[in-house]
Amino acid sequence: MEPMAEGQARFTPKQWQQLRAWQLVLEQAEGWNGELPVVVHERCWLRLRAVPVAELCRQVPPDTSTEAPELVRYRERLRRGEDPWQAQLLCWEEFGQQACQTAQLTFWQRQDGGGWTLAQYLDLISRYRRQLEQPGPRSLPILLTARGASREPHRLLWLGPSCQPMRHTCA
Repeated sequence: MEPMAEGQARFTPKQWQQLRAWQLVLEQAEGWNGELPVVVHERCWLRLRAVPVAELCRQVPPDTSTEAPELVRYRERLRRGEDPWQAQLLCWEEFGQQACQTAQLTFWQRQDGGGWTLAQYLDLISRYRRQLEQPGPRSLPILLTARGASREPHRLLWLGPSCQPMRHTCA
């Protein structure tokens, strides 16, 4: 069995054995359910763990700062052609200045911290579910976590049924 390409992931023989076992669980599943495994490769600790798909958002939470209501409303106002300063003042009026500033601060702090977005998380769930609802080969999702204190994002890989890596789907 070939290791994943340089820069993606390297696994020990024992880890490949674990991956094969989780792939077998996936292949034997009768359909979509919350117990299906998502492999989390914690690169800082060089360990693998399987997280049930229903627990993934609690175990490895996506960054939802972009979805803060204050920022969503601000972007809506800008799309409607409002002046940015006027849009900000109206958001302050609607949500309060402190709440708006906290949402912006959280958003900018998260931009520097890597991780993964809500959109990427939802894409993983959607793709995983589609492949379980259709006949054909099933690929095991592997979330490669960013190294601590790095600005790199988490990356998502899909391990094919032959335990061969496929392309990553989020960068």
